[in-house]
Amino acid sequence: MRRSLLTALLISLPLTAQPRSSQKPDAATAAWWAQTVALSNDKMEGRDTGTEAYERAAKYVANQFQSAGLKPAGDNGTYFQRVPMHQIDLDKDKSSVEILTIEGKTTATLHFTTEVTTVPREQPSQIEAPLIFLGYGMPAADLDLKGKIAVFFGSTPAAISRSEYNTFTARRLRALTQAGVAAILSIDNPTGTEPFHWPAAYARSVSIAGTTAPTASGPIVIRINSASLDALFAASGHKSSDIVNSGSKGESLTNFPLNLTARIHLTSTSKDISAPNILAILPGSDPKLAPEYVALSAHLDGYGYGTPVLGDNLYNGALDDAAYVALLTELAKNLQNHAPARSLLFCIFTGEEKGLLGSAYFTQHLTVPKENIVADLNLDQLRPIFPLKILTMEGLTDSTLGETVRTVAAQYKIEIRPDLEPERRLFSRADNYNFVRIGVPIASFIFGYDKGSPEEVTYRDWYARRYHKPQDDIKTPIDWAAAAKFNAFYKSLALAIANAPTRPQWLPTSSYAPHQTAAQ
Repeated sequence: MRRSLLTALLISLPLTAQPRSSQKPDAATAAWWAQTVALSNDKMEGRDTGTEAYERAAKYVANQFQSAGLKPAGDNGTYFQRVPMHQIDLDKDKSSVEILTIEGKTTATLHFTTEVTTVPREQPSQIEAPLIFLGYGMPAADLDLKGKIAVFFGSTPAAISRSEYNTFTARRLRALTQAGVAAILSIDNPTGTEPFHWPAAYARSVSIAGTTAPTASGPIVIRINSASLDALFAASGHKSSDIVNSGSKGESLTNFPLNLTARIHLTSTSKDISAPNILAILPGSDPKLAPEYVALSAHLDGYGYGTPVLGDNLYNGALDDAAYVALLTELAKNLQNHAPARSLLFCIFTGEEKGLLGSAYFTQHLTVPKENIVADLNLDQLRPIFPLKILTMEGLTDSTLGETVRTVAAQYKIEIRPDLEPERRLFSRADNYNFVRIGVPIASFIFGYDKGSPEEVTYRDWYARRYHKPQDDIKTPIDWAAAAKFNAFYKSLALAIANAPTRPQWLPTSSYAPHQTAAQ
């Protein structure tokens, strides 16, 4: 999507020049924000998975649940379920991508993590091979790519619909792997619906201990900042700006040799780490329904310290996702002595930013019976930065939760819409996805807007300037009325599901329904 003139103007302004709300929060919203500040101020150091700062944040959350009278649901009678992980970090000082002439003269060096980035592997990589540009990356059957480095624009041609985006990218990687490429350089689309953030926070791979890292096989994939392409196309007879402009529009891109070689050096360090999920239960009040659970989830981890942006290297993660851990701790306090019929299972996950690791571990090492979890209401991707009139719901057409959500939302004059940007993969990029994988219906939400509206401008601007950056901090301008409305809606929804006489059911038309998944 192209940025509008207003969006461009907002992005050109310093963050301190952004309009701030003149509202004041009501008492409940002020209490929620106080918890948000407690979890995302500088002293919490961004709560990176595997750090002492994360452990402090986890203890803080557990203490909040204990004071609210919730029962521990972790391991060995505690609030904690420790998740063992293995971490691989790229050694930036010993890693580089050099661009060389055919004769072997270095013409440029691309630097991590401002110009290039990658998800590292355990083993060092030393690759030197000729570069070839492949348009959008889908190779022709008669093209010899063995031992070459494939360069492509990391989007899709206009003929590929949004719904086909993820299928196309998977087929592209599979085809390049089968063609025997030595490595892949993927040029980021700067005008995409959700552009990649440069500089990258860091180059790191984390996996659950004992599992195979998803990047362990196949060609190395390196992302390239579209602002750092001139050296790559210098000997090709093509302008990098033309490639970016045409690729951003989905126009035809031809294949051609770049008449250069790349020398890739990748060195990494690794270590074992661990961090806890925080799990707690508010027991239900109905003897028949109390054995069933409505899971309420959010993630505690952030990025910690990383690559500086505008002079700040601390990624506080205020709205992503401290604010919604805070919502759950406040909800636990508010429901003390007012338990619904079913039990509420509070799930605060670690390692979400590393690949949904905490929720993956929990759903494979459940501390309550799987068949007793009736739904998961996940809190992530929420930005109360403009008036709340519309919510996008992930999972809207997959289960009867959709109708329940619409009914509750109507009480707050909130319109519920399906996800109109499936290429962003928001359904599968959040912890709710791991509940789906074990057959539990889910609902998660994004603040919605009409296309071309001021709300869309505000939303896009926040993603461009604050999302996964140090600027996602407690200075973010909040629409207090919107925050209050969402928090009240979420509480009402949780209670509606927990008090309903029947549990949510998958719809037979859903591709995620257990019988559909088993058949695939």
